[in-house]
Amino acid sequence: VQLQASGGGLVQTGGSLRLSCAASGRTFPGFGMGWFRQAPGKDREFVAAIRWSGGSTTDADSVEGRFTISKDSAKNTVYLQMNSLKPEDTAVYYCAAKVGLGSYVQRSEYNFWGQGTQVTVSS
Repeated sequence: VQLQASGGGLVQTGGSLRLSCAASGRTFPGFGMGWFRQAPGKDREFVAAIRWSGGSTTDADSVEGRFTISKDSAKNTVYLQMNSLKPEDTAVYYCAAKVGLGSYVQRSEYNFWGQGTQVTVSS
């Protein structure tokens, strides 16, 4: 599975951005996709995930109510709509894909990673 992320940029506090991640290759039972982010000097952290079958989602508490993950199955693409952005959302955002049935929150459960896309929120 190859992942291509796009959509990052510079935005002011309170603004919005939408990230996209296009997946190519096969899908598998239990296949899911997620977004993680890594700020300078910090560990990569979970942001949101979506199950390919059924479309149920999981969000981190820090983005609940502001970020929304969604998918377009026909395009094999997952999106992260980010609203009410804050300076603390500044990070490199990574999309990832998993083929197993384990946790959708744990970074170690993901098998494939895309390149990061920078999101910068100015105060």
